[in-house]
Amino acid sequence: MQGATGNAESDSNQSLICGSETRMSEFSDGAQDYGRKIADAASRASDYIEQKAGVLGDKVKDLYGKDFHEIADEAKDYARRKPGHAILIAAGAGLVLGFLLRNGRRVF
Repeated sequence: MQGATGNAESDSNQSLICGSETRMSEFSDGAQDYGRKIADAASRASDYIEQKAGVLGDKVKDLYGKDFHEIADEAKDYARRKPGHAILIAAGAGLVLGFLLRNGRRVF
């Protein structure tokens, strides 16, 4: 009788172990999948940042060759061509400056 009970418990333990191995394998596969997705997203983000940094570098180079009056004239021309954009840019800059200045005065 003892032998039959021991075999049943052994079979039960074996099925539990096999089930755990299957779940761990599925978990491992899922983790590898997510790892590949994250690596792909990081690669795309890196490419995007490199592209935008290049554009920013070009803009900075353009600004180095100009004096203040040329830059002001270009800003006025832009505001005349696209007044809505100019207002939104000015409002956004005002909000950012307001938050920066307000946080410096905040007392807890």
